[in-house]
Amino acid sequence: MIAMRNGFIWLLCAAMSLTSFSASAQHSGDEQGFDIPDNLQLPQDREALQGALDGWWSEARRNYDERMSWYNDAKFGCFIHWGVYSVPAGVWKGKELGGYTEHLMRKGTIPVEQYKKELVATFNPSEFDADEWMRHVKDAGMKYFIITAKHHDGFAMFPSDAYPYDIRMTAYKGEDLMKQLREAARRNGVKFGFYYSHAFDWEHPDAPGNDWDYDNPGGDKLLGGANWWLGEKKGFLPNAEKYVAEKSIPQIKELIKLYDPDILWFDTPSKLPLYLNVRILEAIREADKDKKIVVNGRLARFASGNLGDYKNTGDRAAYFPNTDGYWESIPTTNESYGYSVVDTVRKSPKHFVQLVASAASKGGNILMNVGPMGNGKWDEKDVEIFRGVGEWLKVNGEGIYGTERTDLPIQQWGVTTWKSDTLYAHVFDWPEGGKLVLGGLRSGIKSAHWVADKSIPVKFSRLNDDDYVIDIPAKPLDDKNSLLAIVVDKRVANSTVRLLDHQRSNRLLVFDAELSGKGLGYGDGKVNRNYVKNWKSNDQTMTWLARLNAPAKYDVYVDYNTVKPDDKGTVVVEIDGKPLRVNYDGFTERQGTKSVKAGTVELTPGEVKCVLKGESYSGSEYMCPMAVRLEAVAKR
Repeated sequence: MIAMRNGFIWLLCAAMSLTSFSASAQHSGDEQGFDIPDNLQLPQDREALQGALDGWWSEARRNYDERMSWYNDAKFGCFIHWGVYSVPAGVWKGKELGGYTEHLMRKGTIPVEQYKKELVATFNPSEFDADEWMRHVKDAGMKYFIITAKHHDGFAMFPSDAYPYDIRMTAYKGEDLMKQLREAARRNGVKFGFYYSHAFDWEHPDAPGNDWDYDNPGGDKLLGGANWWLGEKKGFLPNAEKYVAEKSIPQIKELIKLYDPDILWFDTPSKLPLYLNVRILEAIREADKDKKIVVNGRLARFASGNLGDYKNTGDRAAYFPNTDGYWESIPTTNESYGYSVVDTVRKSPKHFVQLVASAASKGGNILMNVGPMGNGKWDEKDVEIFRGVGEWLKVNGEGIYGTERTDLPIQQWGVTTWKSDTLYAHVFDWPEGGKLVLGGLRSGIKSAHWVADKSIPVKFSRLNDDDYVIDIPAKPLDDKNSLLAIVVDKRVANSTVRLLDHQRSNRLLVFDAELSGKGLGYGDGKVNRNYVKNWKSNDQTMTWLARLNAPAKYDVYVDYNTVKPDDKGTVVVEIDGKPLRVNYDGFTERQGTKSVKAGTVELTPGEVKCVLKGESYSGSEYMCPMAVRLEAVAKR
């Protein structure tokens, strides 16, 4: 039950528990420790977690805030996927493989020896210029830089004496590429780090992943199952331990010693049992005597915890659930991380400017990826995107860098961030009529100015105890994001209740809902995947709290897709005690997003309760809802 509050509208809709990116899972823990779950898969997992809790992990948490300080302030970084796969760029033997081009070896099932001969031996990035790369990074306004030292193909882009399958085997005979980038980053005041594929390695005969040369588990054939260490492939465990001891840990220690990184980034931990992932993190903390290296959240995580320093969203997320603590999302300029000649469509600078602001408003960072070409140059289309984002940040960066997550509710026109006593209003969608209504601000406003043009006068007045109205120009100052700085006299506890617009559309995203219910989860946040999934029970609910300042009439819609084409059913949107039954048909994620009308409601200022709940379904599960949408009906 949710208590009613006078003057507010409650919007309650059924929900789902969380998967890899959730508020209940993936906690980094705190100085006091973390909970060790009872349902660990292997005895070694419990031993590894207990050892971490009793020793090295707890010790490394002592300077956690200090370690994370620069990362929290940075908000925006550059992710680089670059390797020998960047030369074919998604095409192998005349065939377009598509998807993530850094997965060329796997997608083409290229034998190790052939990969060495045709791609490794011939790799020669003759046009590489570390300073030019770092200029692109600086031009974009990015504060940290992470590059693939070794991706899943197992090939090291640095000279590795620990395991010499590396850059020295190529036609490139110049200075260490990673050293050049490390030094260029220092010269430009950019924090520096590496992506290292610790669990997925298609070259090493004892690593998970290569099932075309070695019949190893962890590949597309799912030999032994997803958790191969519990099935018929459990005898492979000594091999995996050998790989970790022989290649992963020695190379990671080598990176720390040679390049003094500020941050390390890992991925695909599900390819190894938990205890081996924990063992790798322990080795990092031992090698990093000052405990200054930030480690991402895709190394050592389990159902109720994450031993890393922050959490990660899914790949290429465009929508973000509310998440406690530090977190990061990794969008790409196109849809591949490695350079692709197949995927040539690019997102706009506007998309990334708004993405950075949206993440910052929820306390997160954006690590924006680009895949340089095999010759060492960047595609000009990517350079233009970086430059476009940087032009906005050069003027408006104060509303991003060093800010904290907002305590205000969702705004109809954009998002907000805080820095000290200044609230930044990021206006994405310019309101009509010359008035911007700022919902939820209980602090008094001392002054306000447009960051891009302080000469424009800004008049404001209080509507009520929770809201302000601000006069705005007829046109936006910037079509990407017009930034208004609002200085308050004293920060107080603000209203967290969303103010609905009685004259426009209000899209209540499930990612902004308060969730309840077991066995459910979020989609990964990509377009058409910003849903709640695994809805199989009528007990599951999603909740939004909102309010109205004026009467409103809305057409009510539900935006959704389904897991399978034949999934169908009936859900109920109950608003102000009025049930609106919605019959829906199958419409899969590949088809996109479908909207179905639930009905029409008339609301008065005050309380209303809205519940989206299941009635019945056939097929695999209920719909995967993305939003309840309230479309204002114009008065006649």
